[in-house]
Amino acid sequence: MTKALETLVDPIIETMLAAGRVVMEVYHSDFEVFGKADASPVTEADRRGEEVIQAALEKIAPEIPMVGEEAKSEGKCPDISGGTFWLVDPLDGTKEFIKKGQDFTVNIGLIKDGKPIMGFVLAPAMGKLYWGIVGQGAWIADAHGDHISGKRAITTRKADPDNLVIVASKSHRSPDLEAWLNHFPAAEHVSIGSSLKFCLLATGEADLYPRLGPTCEWDTAAAHAVLLAAGGEVDAPDGTPLSYGKDLRTFLNPWFLCRADTSFSVPPLEG
Repeated sequence: MTKALETLVDPIIETMLAAGRVVMEVYHSDFEVFGKADASPVTEADRRGEEVIQAALEKIAPEIPMVGEEAKSEGKCPDISGGTFWLVDPLDGTKEFIKKGQDFTVNIGLIKDGKPIMGFVLAPAMGKLYWGIVGQGAWIADAHGDHISGKRAITTRKADPDNLVIVASKSHRSPDLEAWLNHFPAAEHVSIGSSLKFCLLATGEADLYPRLGPTCEWDTAAAHAVLLAAGGEVDAPDGTPLSYGKDLRTFLNPWFLCRADTSFSVPPLEG
């Protein structure tokens, strides 16, 4: 990378807002739903949002290749052997989007040597933007169409074993997840869609997010960076940090566990 991360923030925020406007234009229309090869749903918002982001990133940092969910689903993937690349999910939470829910997000994450170093997460229907630079801090702001306001720093909180809040997926519950949650019978459970699960930990509203189900790297990279920048961590089942660029064919993640308080001990994930 030849540019300091700080210099990328403002143009990427502009890009996030532009993509968010496109996504919301589709949201308020009578849009069609298509199926990918893996049977997951995709809409015009996914495709148009990724086009906006790719065009912008090619101008902002032309030296950094971009792996986009929609392009990859069509068999297109750039050479990322240099170790630094963008991971983009233009619409995470497509099922929520289709149901006209609010918890879907636009995501841009920057990876260097397998680690997320910067990320941006926009929830356009909620009017919230989260971003973070690992080692420098994380922030949230209100997003209003073409501008943001009310920028404030966010940090994770210390876990209180007697008052835990655990975030779980709305659409991916499983016997394995339920068995792990049984370790914390008194915990409060919060369900929310998309990468916003990470953001609840980053803002100090929750403590744990176990994911015992399938995700791809573009689903997690941006929000992972926000959580790391806010003071949390994301680990694979073996206890090592969740990494990126693991499998260039599928970009699949293993199960993982997010913790807001890195000193809080929990049972390992099995699998």
